[in-house]
Amino acid sequence: MIIGTAGHIDHGKTALVKALTGVEGDRLKEEKARGITIDLGFAYLPVEGGRRLGFIDVPGHERFVHTMLAGATGIDFAMLVVAADDGIMPQTREHLAIIDLLGIRRGIIALTKSDLATPERLAQVSAEIRAMVAETALEGADVLPVSAVTGQGVEHLRGRLAAAGGELPRSSADQRFRLAVDRVFTLAGIGVVATGTILTGTVRVGDRVRISPFGLAARVRSLHVQNEPAESGRAGDRCALNLQGEEISKEAVHRGDMVLDPELHAPTDRIDARLKLLPSESKGLRQWFPVRLHHASAEVGAHVVLLGEAALDPGMGADVQLVLDRPIAAAALDRFVIRDTSAQRTIGGGQFLDLRPPARRRRTPERAALRAALSLSDPRQAFAALLETSPYFQDVGGFASDRALAPGERESLPAAVDAIVLPVEADRIAVSRSRWHAYTSALLNALATFHAQYPDLQGIGREKLRLLLQPRLPAAVFAAALQKVARDHAIALDGAFVRLATHTVRLTPKDEALWHGVESLLGGAAQYRPPRVRDIAVLTGQGERDIRRLLKLVGRLGFVDEVAIDHFFLRSTVRQMVAIAADLAGPSGNGAFTAAQFRDRLDNGRKVAIQILEFFDRHGVTLSRGDQRRTNRHRLDLFGPLTPQPRRDRSDPGRESSPVGRSDFKSE
Repeated sequence: MIIGTAGHIDHGKTALVKALTGVEGDRLKEEKARGITIDLGFAYLPVEGGRRLGFIDVPGHERFVHTMLAGATGIDFAMLVVAADDGIMPQTREHLAIIDLLGIRRGIIALTKSDLATPERLAQVSAEIRAMVAETALEGADVLPVSAVTGQGVEHLRGRLAAAGGELPRSSADQRFRLAVDRVFTLAGIGVVATGTILTGTVRVGDRVRISPFGLAARVRSLHVQNEPAESGRAGDRCALNLQGEEISKEAVHRGDMVLDPELHAPTDRIDARLKLLPSESKGLRQWFPVRLHHASAEVGAHVVLLGEAALDPGMGADVQLVLDRPIAAAALDRFVIRDTSAQRTIGGGQFLDLRPPARRRRTPERAALRAALSLSDPRQAFAALLETSPYFQDVGGFASDRALAPGERESLPAAVDAIVLPVEADRIAVSRSRWHAYTSALLNALATFHAQYPDLQGIGREKLRLLLQPRLPAAVFAAALQKVARDHAIALDGAFVRLATHTVRLTPKDEALWHGVESLLGGAAQYRPPRVRDIAVLTGQGERDIRRLLKLVGRLGFVDEVAIDHFFLRSTVRQMVAIAADLAGPSGNGAFTAAQFRDRLDNGRKVAIQILEFFDRHGVTLSRGDQRRTNRHRLDLFGPLTPQPRRDRSDPGRESSPVGRSDFKSE
């Protein structure tokens, strides 16, 4: 358990910690000379059961409140110190407010220098303290008279702290690892050491980590927990990490950085939050108000954007957006405190809600509903509520990372809320089952309506269908939704068109007979250089207008594609040519190829090869960069699933190299 001291300057915090532990928290020459704590001091107390209590001795001087805040995050238990002779002082109230804002719900009050006060004075100050802590996090906390000089009450206080340490829940140890850095130094023969409190998760010797927000990669070479060598540390521990990496140096790591699981590295400079303004403020908060934001051990300039209709008055809470001067590493539901820009007073604090909010349309009812869902502490309840909030779908990985959820909880989250999962590249997009059924019903109804209006058309274009439906899913999510509905055999995907699986368009007997003759001319040995409309008309003895009409009709049915004016290719041939382009681009799809290479693989003329590639460019299958092209792996299935294509050896037209499997077209 980590115990944080709080209280006014010269009220005996450091002396009390020394009396409890035998360790002097003041570690700097300036501190010893001036008799006050300037920087964070640390001490440890072994207790029964092999446990160790960690003490963070924070400064009480107003000028050093920002240092106090650096140590306050991660504190499990607050020990508010009030001197019996002075009583309650300004920093006493400010430290109490900070304890309250940071959500520290367990604590005790030590009435120090009790040997200097009469029983009447002790009773008077105790009553004043109980009145001060009313309606705060320390309401009802015991007030224990102690004296670091005579030892009065010290043993009793030590026992109370040991008992509190045994009752502390440690559920946050199951999350991904995060440590807030509050000190960085080097040791001869060891290297760079970063100390701090582990906020969530567990770290072990040998783990790979990142230093956020700069993203420096490092390895944990060794570690100490509560000032003792250890193989691992967990949430709530004071920990010193010996970090090793190419970019790691004392100058590269700073107080305010976060050492974390690499999966959590996603710094942000814009955060939606719930903010409470302290009742002690003389006036409300105006729009774009400048503040100093304190989160974990980080301090950064910020501006407050009010998201409600009314102003934020003293003592009230409201949703705000915090626009930061520079990015920080944070997690959803983390606590924060804001102070005025002159560092004279604490203004308020609260809890982060959304780490990736928009800069526009941030005051809409939809955004307010989303923030309400994100404010729920239970991740399952929050995720379920999000799925019932516009836009009605959520990235599972993004939600899990923002909350530092453990890998197992991340994987089980969709099933826990009975959600449908749509794979979109490396992500998993979740949709509630009820919303999915409503969306697919609307999709099928839209297709049925389209087929009734245009019975002679193959289907509706994918993009047109996407824009018809609500909610309007992003293109990638919509494509995944179509694939899932198609796997359930409710719809069929014909290239860029979507149709009901039961919908068919039939040719008249006359057109069907003519099509059989034309189809044979477009396939076979001439498939990569098929005749044009005028040539087909000559070969079949039909008029150009009739051939053109027929090819336009079968084009709507998905049998052919018009690559250039009056130049039609069989759909199966188009799929083969897409596969050849993907093969030329290589397994990753990022390799470049030229029109000449494509022409040689098709064994046709440069003009026709260019026309085909320009057709692919128009449909987004290929991306043109000067004389070279790359494939767009997201569009390779536009004309249907790819099939393995034999690679022809130009030196021997009769030989074929080994076939290219579908894996050649996937990007790892």
